Amino acid sequence: MDCRDWDEEQYRESILREREALACTVFRTTFVPNPNPNPNCDNIIVASSDGCIASYSITSCLKMGCGNARRRDWLVAEPQFLIQGHDGPAYDVKFYDDSLLLSCGDDGRIKGWNWKDISGIEKPSNGIELKPALDLLNPQHKGPWGALSPIPENNAIAADPQNGSIYSATGDSNAYCWDVEKSVVKMVFKGHSNYVHCIVSCNLSSQIVTGSEDGTARIWDCKSGKCIQRIVPDKDMKSNLYFPRVSCVALDSSENWLVCGKGQSLSLWNLHAREFVSSVKRHSSIQDVIFDGNQILSVGAEPLLTRSNINGDILSQIRCAPQTAFSVSLHPSGVTAVGGYGAVADLISQFGSHLCTFRCRGL
Repeated sequence: MDCRDWDEEQYRESILREREALACTVFRTTFVPNPNPNPNCDNIIVASSDGCIASYSITSCLKMGCGNARRRDWLVAEPQFLIQGHDGPAYDVKFYDDSLLLSCGDDGRIKGWNWKDISGIEKPSNGIELKPALDLLNPQHKGPWGALSPIPENNAIAADPQNGSIYSATGDSNAYCWDVEKSVVKMVFKGHSNYVHCIVSCNLSSQIVTGSEDGTARIWDCKSGKCIQRIVPDKDMKSNLYFPRVSCVALDSSENWLVCGKGQSLSLWNLHAREFVSSVKRHSSIQDVIFDGNQILSVGAEPLLTRSNINGDILSQIRCAPQTAFSVSLHPSGVTAVGGYGAVADLISQFGSHLCTFRCRGL
């Protein structure tokens, strides 16, 4: 390096950008719907704490050597596209059928982009200007003298394409049902006494399940908007620690079983019988959970991907790259994506090996 061309300001900016990237968090990952069973042909979508929505080619990441990292100096992958989706953190990203990519965030908006427009980009694009096909803004509540409340954030979303609906879990203690075609609120689900953190849709029974900061999960009837069951996940567990927040909920494919993550505990419920089945305690807080057939995958405040059976017995624990994980998603082939602190996405094969590990790039 020629010291005569040293640019102190540029050097400082590069250090700041690197530190900002390390402090970034991946809050949600999802695989792009693809009939091809080979996961290496798929893309993965990432929502992160800088408000970005990005798509990464798994094949490209493998070619640049992201699959060979064994330490914490993971390579920064180049996205196929990168959108500044939200003002503030982007908390969730989902597909509405195969045509619309949805995201939500701290700015109280739900945005949707036509996937054909995004997938038709011929070369990698960063910071592209792409107008969303859908832009929904949470309502404000009127207070004394006509004052309006702050716009509540969207913490999670669920899609129901069959009924043309999007459900959102928000910071004003409510869940909302949005009409996709008309871009209006069809129904408000009221009953929680604190932030609503997570939401899933039971498309077979026209119900939704929400989890809240008030320590309960609730099952709602989407036709009447009424709560039909209130669940307190850890009421039967003896512990000196109290974790009020229900951080995650998940349904199996048959929609017979519901699992709730609350603090360090996972509890299982039979929805048809409306009965509590079992509960187990982990060593750290659980932050996301999904079903893989009749097994349960969970991640949280330790670098582990835990696989357990319906009875709560641990079948395997795989060390994952993020020191704190906020998201776990599953590809039909059995490949699992874990996202978390440090802008890290870790793809783990169905055999437990690390297929691909990379850092996500910001704007």
